[in-house]
Amino acid sequence: MAEGPIQMQTPRPRHRLRGTFRTCTYHRRMAATLEAAPPDAPSPDEQPRTHRGRVRPVEHRPMPPDAALSWVITVLITAVAGVVRLWGIGFPDAKQFDEVYYATEGGEILRNGGYENNPGYMFIVHPPLGKWLVAGGITVFGDNSVGWRVPAAIAGTLCVAILIRVTRRMTRSTLLGAAAGILLAADGLSIVQSRFALLDIFLAVFVLAGFACLVVDRDVVRDRLEVIGRYGGRIGFRGWRLAGGVLLGLSCGVKWSGIWFLIGFGLLSVLWDLGARRAAGMSRPWQGTALRDLPGAAGSFVLAPVAAYLLSWSGWFLGENSYDRHWADTHTGYWSWLPGPIRSLLNYHAQMWDFHSTLRTPHSYQSSPWGWLVDGRPVLFYYPSDPSPTGCGANQCVRTVLDVGTPALWWAFVPAVLWAAWIGVVRRDWRGWAVLMAFAAGWLTWFSVPGRTMFLFYMTPLVPFLVIGVTLALGAVLGPARASEQRRMIGLVAVCGYLAVVVVNSAWLWPILTGQLITYEEWRSRIWFPSWI
Repeated sequence: MAEGPIQMQTPRPRHRLRGTFRTCTYHRRMAATLEAAPPDAPSPDEQPRTHRGRVRPVEHRPMPPDAALSWVITVLITAVAGVVRLWGIGFPDAKQFDEVYYATEGGEILRNGGYENNPGYMFIVHPPLGKWLVAGGITVFGDNSVGWRVPAAIAGTLCVAILIRVTRRMTRSTLLGAAAGILLAADGLSIVQSRFALLDIFLAVFVLAGFACLVVDRDVVRDRLEVIGRYGGRIGFRGWRLAGGVLLGLSCGVKWSGIWFLIGFGLLSVLWDLGARRAAGMSRPWQGTALRDLPGAAGSFVLAPVAAYLLSWSGWFLGENSYDRHWADTHTGYWSWLPGPIRSLLNYHAQMWDFHSTLRTPHSYQSSPWGWLVDGRPVLFYYPSDPSPTGCGANQCVRTVLDVGTPALWWAFVPAVLWAAWIGVVRRDWRGWAVLMAFAAGWLTWFSVPGRTMFLFYMTPLVPFLVIGVTLALGAVLGPARASEQRRMIGLVAVCGYLAVVVVNSAWLWPILTGQLITYEEWRSRIWFPSWI
């Protein structure tokens, strides 16, 4: 029997980088590179799909070459987001919803020299850092509605900028980074939270910034890692990971719910280290991670966050008349070996925990985490009815602020989480696991306190990560860089069409997000479900 010539598969080019093999990948300008391949790579049919019976994980790829263009796009989208959040921010001029607590306490911090003593309430139930930021706005703009709210607008705008950069880094695509920024900039809940002096937007910016630092650290580790011995070499000082731990610790200084993101992302960072050592071919990656990475992780995710959290209480420590500051002076017991101020703070925290774990006060706009995923029960911040507003040109006029997410975006969240689960489990894509970890920290953990009074805006720190999930799905719609021009064009049209739908939906809701004067019929046309009233 005649035999044809033996077909030899051309190996993929590799380059040695500090002892570690890295695949050199071609990137088109602004291309979505979720599945990019170099121009001389084997065809899709020839390319190996599995490794030891498992789907191959996403490899470490260089950043796209359009750095300058990416910053121009970041600045433009961030500027638009800033205008949306700052425009007319002084209306309404009275304190709305929980501004009666946080704006008031921000002023108290300035008057008392660093601590709150709200005389209308027995004690303050949230850490002070968010109120410190509100106090900064009061210092610059005065004790008025603009001063209370500008810090929140800055935090919300920063969230958009950070999300653009971290999504670009995660996907290696400036186009997808821009898409994520547009989606968050157009989200109704994020807009409203950025226009009022509540705490959740401050929590969101610290959590997102901490996560972004850890993503940079992930890349740095893969560039530094050397295959030396069984366990691998030491990576050296990891400033990005330390910064991430500090920022996540500061998130706890805004609201305690930040601790779930600290735990989740700390675990994720260690697993990324393990994955890097396995990908580098080390014979004992688990032992290497335990010996080389865990000690530093303990410093970054335990010691540094605790120090940052205690620093946020510095005004309370220094204030002689701050709430329960001298409780330890008249109480002794098992913990008497601790310094008095620390024991007083721990007792204060026990009272705060009791408040949060037993809060069952009914509220007209409370909701369940199940309803959050579908935008089911938004929160009414402002609706004057006595007297009713006039001047809209009709018999009945309305001014209202409804804290509602943009439905065209929010209704994509559940499919995005399912997509993240698919790529995380089946494709072993670390980005899917990042979205799932954030989802667990920002949504699942609320089921640990069943029956507690909760609100839709508790989703605020989670929304940027769900936007990342939506963006990963949009990357799949756009198609891999090696796809045909026709396939990419169809994907690009679909992605741009979806972005346009979200922006138009947000613009349609704009009057009820910002308290614009409209007729009753115009208001009613924007209330899509009875649960929105």
